Amino acid sequence: MPRETEIDVLVLGGAGVDSIVYVPELPLPFADSHMVPAIDMRAGQTGDFVAMGVQALGLRTHHIDLIGDDHEGDLVRALHRERGIPLTEVFQRRGTKRAVNLVGPDGRRLSLYDNSRSQEADRLPAATVEALASVSRHAHVSLTYPCAFTLPTLRASGVTVSTDLHDWDGSEPYHEAFAHEADLVFLSATALTDPERTMRRIAARGRAEAVVATAGAEGAHLLVDGELSHVPAVTPPAPVVDSNGAGDAFASGYLFGRLTGEPPARCAHYGAIAGAYACTVPATRTDVITRDQLLTLSAESTSHRTARRPDTRGPERR
Repeated sequence: MPRETEIDVLVLGGAGVDSIVYVPELPLPFADSHMVPAIDMRAGQTGDFVAMGVQALGLRTHHIDLIGDDHEGDLVRALHRERGIPLTEVFQRRGTKRAVNLVGPDGRRLSLYDNSRSQEADRLPAATVEALASVSRHAHVSLTYPCAFTLPTLRASGVTVSTDLHDWDGSEPYHEAFAHEADLVFLSATALTDPERTMRRIAARGRAEAVVATAGAEGAHLLVDGELSHVPAVTPPAPVVDSNGAGDAFASGYLFGRLTGEPPARCAHYGAIAGAYACTVPATRTDVITRDQLLTLSAESTSHRTARRPDTRGPERR
């Protein structure tokens, strides 16, 4: 008998605030000072963006993380209220997570994370995680500490799990618990010398049914049941201004497809569309693609591919 659920996607971790700085180039040349257009602070880190992404795609969403009683925490709380995303807060004595994102003219990003906002003893209460997981269809676990400690509780609950390893190099031990305990693993190919080898290692050593390595303008790699395929990149619907949040958007689009019963290739196509859309949104904003926009762009891209498909039937016999 199917389990009763109130939540489609439970997002764990990844709540925080970014300061966005548009810089003249990356890497930034050494100088005593640089003039920049503006320095903007807004709520929205990886977990926030996944939560916003799946919520905008029509999935019932809940977010849980450690948050401080500070200005940054107020920004996170306000963001969730505005988007209608339920938020379970666990008090963080050292304050809400924060980072500085340097964004170059071509949209590339360099993130500087403040690691003083956590401590070794930090935990998301197991009883709270268990209660939320028991009424959830799926859990997306952010790479942020202390989410690794929630994995046994999630596994015991029977909920399916996804995670994003971001720019993992394939060897850093911290990422391995996430990589090997998730049913669906996302990562960036940026730091991988051999994406296929790393993807196959994740599948062989863990429980992942699917592994996706995103590669920016080159598309993505999809490994399912031992078969590796290429996911074509999607032309963004507007000029590219920023890559911030593209990976989170890809994960959101893929999860939408997965939870609405689509096959992996279609899920990855949805992810590519959502990721391309995210690249057209300045990092100072938190716009995410909606369900109607995603389905419209998917239909248009499918129609375009069909129109360009060559006729291989040969000449008509007379």
